[in-house]
Amino acid sequence: MDCKFCQSDRVIKYGTYGGVQLYYCKACGSKFKDDDTTFHMKTPANQVTSALNMWYEGMSIKSIARNLKQEHGNMPSTATIYEWIQKYTQYATDSIKDHNPTEIGNVWVADETVIEIDGNNVWLWDIIDYDTRFLLATRISRSRTTQDAQMLYDKAVKMAGKEPEKVITDKLASYLDVRYGKDTDHIRSSPFAVEHNTQLIERFHSTLKQRTKVMRGLKNIQSAIDFMDGFFVHYNYLRPHTFLDDKTPAEVAGIDYPYQDWADIIRKHKPSKPVVIEHQSRDRVKLPVVQVGRPQKRKRYRRKLPTAPTTMMGMRLKK
Repeated sequence: MDCKFCQSDRVIKYGTYGGVQLYYCKACGSKFKDDDTTFHMKTPANQVTSALNMWYEGMSIKSIARNLKQEHGNMPSTATIYEWIQKYTQYATDSIKDHNPTEIGNVWVADETVIEIDGNNVWLWDIIDYDTRFLLATRISRSRTTQDAQMLYDKAVKMAGKEPEKVITDKLASYLDVRYGKDTDHIRSSPFAVEHNTQLIERFHSTLKQRTKVMRGLKNIQSAIDFMDGFFVHYNYLRPHTFLDDKTPAEVAGIDYPYQDWADIIRKHKPSKPVVIEHQSRDRVKLPVVQVGRPQKRKRYRRKLPTAPTTMMGMRLKK
């Protein structure tokens, strides 16, 4: 028996769990089972991996369930798939906290787009490095002010560790008063400009809108933030780009990320903090009360008033 994580032969038996034999690797310190399922789960890891990849590539949860049924003969509930997404998205965001880019270019493209959350429009802001296609920063706000644009730019500078030479934006007035670096040129452009245009990030927003369209609208700000955190990892670290010769933006940006795909994150990453799972609320269906037959009339009872006393012959006595 070799370790499924490091392929070492320093493996010993480590008791049982649910009647299944457990193993412990002395080389890497990992505990594992001999099958392809993870702890506390009955579904094989490859199916969970497929579900996460399909989710962040644009498929709805119901479509994912049907796809798993067709390919593996296993159709988990939508609530179960949603719990997988919550759990392993937190794994993914935890896995990148110590991995920052080192080879970011000097031309950044910033833009904003509107998305719908619980019936209300909010603004999604993004900055992408032109050379590596690395998504430097993303944030959600209810307004389009200079402060919102400034917070986006500051977040990108912190991620890149430097100021850019050029920042290309659209003609939104909020970008004018942003405090850029002293050697940074702010170029106001449009998607149809010949040289400096925002087509790159417009295409990114087109991809993102397809994703949110499948989700049928995000439910609240927190769910939107969770989704953007997961999509940030999927887009930068796990999804190869044709423009980058089938490399991920993280690879081109000089990040030595240890995982190749969702399967590696599920099997190998150990979160530094507990994972929080919020179960989906299930509204009770209230059925209407249906009356069978004709409605019955309610009998009205009148209060009898006291009458004058009578004699044996039935004649009323006068007072």
